[in-house]
Amino acid sequence: MEIIEKAPAKINLGLDILHKREDGYHEVNMVMASIDLADKLIFRELPQDDIIIETDSSFLPVDRRNHVYQAASLLKEHCRIDKGVHIEVTKRIPVAAGMAGGSTDAAATLRGLNRLWELGLSLEELAELGKEIGSDTPYCVLGNTSLATGRGDELSALPAMPACWVVVVKPRVSVSTWTIFTDLAVDTLHHPDIEALEEAIRLGDYQKMVASVGNSLETATTAKHPIVGQIKEKMLKFGADAALMSGSGPTVYALCDKYSRAQRVYNGVKGFCEEVYIVRTLEGQVDH
Repeated sequence: MEIIEKAPAKINLGLDILHKREDGYHEVNMVMASIDLADKLIFRELPQDDIIIETDSSFLPVDRRNHVYQAASLLKEHCRIDKGVHIEVTKRIPVAAGMAGGSTDAAATLRGLNRLWELGLSLEELAELGKEIGSDTPYCVLGNTSLATGRGDELSALPAMPACWVVVVKPRVSVSTWTIFTDLAVDTLHHPDIEALEEAIRLGDYQKMVASVGNSLETATTAKHPIVGQIKEKMLKFGADAALMSGSGPTVYALCDKYSRAQRVYNGVKGFCEEVYIVRTLEGQVDH
């Protein structure tokens, strides 16, 4: 038997860092949305009780360090499964890019193995399990557009964001999320208006949405990696309705209401960076 799961990337339409918590994490207020840039995972049962991961990405480990392995191991333990699985991961989401590539692969693993092993767990139960893997995993299990609070793992569903084109650019730099958060001076940060962003999405108001996007971490990452600011500047110059860094970076994305405008932004940054994509927003449910 073979099960195929799509693992969509996420973008942060809004990311506000409120304060550092007693547990060492930061309290966040975020709006996240899924986009049609996705990895593909194929699950096949094995006769022996092993977890074997195969991937086309040379950047990814295939052992316990991999989120996919962690998710499979967690589900096996939680449901007392003594079967093995071979998982083939085809990467399309840039690695270490602020787009939850590892978390969405873990989420797809929870969904895929739930089907392969006919466990009957609800998406909410899988999302709760996903908290043990990472803060973004519960969101990635459920997908769509959501408000995320706490560490980013307390979710409230929102209507689908207004449909548009998204130009995604991943520069050739690596950003350490841990370093960005460790050096963060919360009292100096820009705080986007998450309430205004949430209201725009509820109203389906594209213009208000693009006027309300914002990311508290953008200044901190841009200070260490100026190319983030340069990409954003180019995107706006070529006609993007909005341009913003996703997560802790270094990926920057542009929102465009027309394909012709998205194409112009794409062409404008293509010579500047190798990893450039034009995709749609994902409306409604992620394929489960």
